[in-house]
Order: sequence, then C-alpha cells, then structure tokens
Amino acid sequence: MKNIVILISGGGSNMAAIVRSAQQQRWEQHYGARVVAVVSNKPDAKGLDFARAQGIATEVLEHPPFPSREAFDAELARVIDRYTPTLVVLAGFMRILSPGFVTHYAGRLLNIHPSLLPAFPGLHTHQRAIEAGCKFAGASVHLVTADLDAGPIVDQAIVPVLPGDSAALLAARVLTQEHLLYPRAIVQLLS
Repeated sequence: MKNIVILISGGGSNMAAIVRSAQQQRWEQHYGARVVAVVSNKPDAKGLDFARAQGIATEVLEHPPFPSREAFDAELARVIDRYTPTLVVLAGFMRILSPGFVTHYAGRLLNIHPSLLPAFPGLHTHQRAIEAGCKFAGASVHLVTADLDAGPIVDQAIVPVLPGDSAALLAARVLTQEHLLYPRAIVQLLS
C-alpha cells in the first residue's frame, strides 16, 4: 500500500480536496494508495476536524517547545515515519523545512504553490503577479528541495488575470484550480 501523509497548518482545503478525490476516484483500488494521516503544527487547525470525520488518523506537533527548527523537524519526521509514507504532501503547512527534513523525504515530498513557478516564489504571489502586469497566474505542484519553491514541477494550472482583479479575487480563482490540480499531480506520481 502507498501511504500518503498530509501536513497542514490551517483549514486544510487542499487536504480535503485530496481526500475527496482519493475517495471518489478509489485510489486504494486503482493505485494502491490511501491517505493514512494528517499532521498539523497547530492544534486548532480546522482541517484536523475534517480528517477525523473521514476516519483518518491525526497528529498534532506544535513547534514552539522545540529549541530549533532542526529539532522540531527531526521529531516531525519521527511522527510521519510511523505511517511509512510513500508521499508526504504539504497542504498549507506554514513552516519552512530544514535541509535535513527535505533530504530525508527527497523525491517524495510535495508542495503546492500559488503561482506559475518559477515566477513569484515565496509570499504575496497574487499581488506580485497583478503588479507585474501578468495576463495569467496559476498554481504549481512541485517536489520540495532545499531551495524555496524551486523543485521540479510535477504539474501546473493556469488562471487568467482579469481586469480589475484584486489579490483576493485572483487568489480565490487560483484556489479552485489548486483543488483540482493537487489530486491530479498526486495521481501522476502514484501511477
């Protein structure tokens, strides 16, 4: 069985889209894959409620008690490894991961970023795209490397930038595509 562990920090809308796709498309039957756990660094992350309601194991590991990023990441890896993951999927996990963590999951650690990478890595992607006069924006699923938002791209979705768009309006349109893109990219890796 190919086990998928998803990391979240908040509402988990991408996580929920992945779980729903896995159920509707019968990933367990077709790809021998299943979402086995959702891990959050925030105990009040709303996505944990959704995961529990789906019968998915949940874990919370808060980072403030740890003396360093590396110490937190080492414990996070221990938590994740209990589920023997084939893929570790970042879905709104709001932590920059240490090089050791990234190396530990090399080739099986995925992230989604709300831009057409390599354009606009980092934060404020929608506002930056509007200010640059882009006609298109979108989202990218990529393998995570030690360089922020620079890993190999698995798949992308394109969204038009419309006249009068605000960052919030563009973000909302991109998010609807993220919910389709992320499950599709995971299936590509599972196939």
